[in-house]
Amino acid sequence: MEDTTLTLDDIRAQWARERPDLDTGPMALLGRMARLTRLLGAEMEATFARHGLNQASFDLLATLRRAGSPYALSAGQLMARMMITSGSVTNRINRLEAQNLVERRADEGDARKAIVALTEAGFEVIERAVADHVATQKRLTDRLSAEEFSALDGLLQGWLERL
Repeated sequence: MEDTTLTLDDIRAQWARERPDLDTGPMALLGRMARLTRLLGAEMEATFARHGLNQASFDLLATLRRAGSPYALSAGQLMARMMITSGSVTNRINRLEAQNLVERRADEGDARKAIVALTEAGFEVIERAVADHVATQKRLTDRLSAEEFSALDGLLQGWLERL
């Protein structure tokens, strides 16, 4: 059976043959970034899964945890800090509440608002999951030298700022 997996350089060579007028350098760069994102994402999802979480549930629990004691925020604060819609926040809260990882409490200052807080079980899960997540990220980036890490981080930061 023939291997049909093409590298990005193979794809560029095909385009160079068919359309030599096109600059496919950006295609290769963005393609490599997309492939890297998929590979890294799969590794991180596997880490979250070990804790019964996915990216979305990890994100909400981590947002509450890094907020500091009492590890509680309003839905509006969660939306702003996580940069997601109210519907997304509500769905995530509902799922995590069903798992007893968060709970809704009445806002003492405004009875119309609910506060979302980590439960004791939620705190324990995110403590383990965030440590594991950071270890996964370290393992994945350890393949870069300190100089490569710094250069890549600076390049990406500058590019993001310009976009």
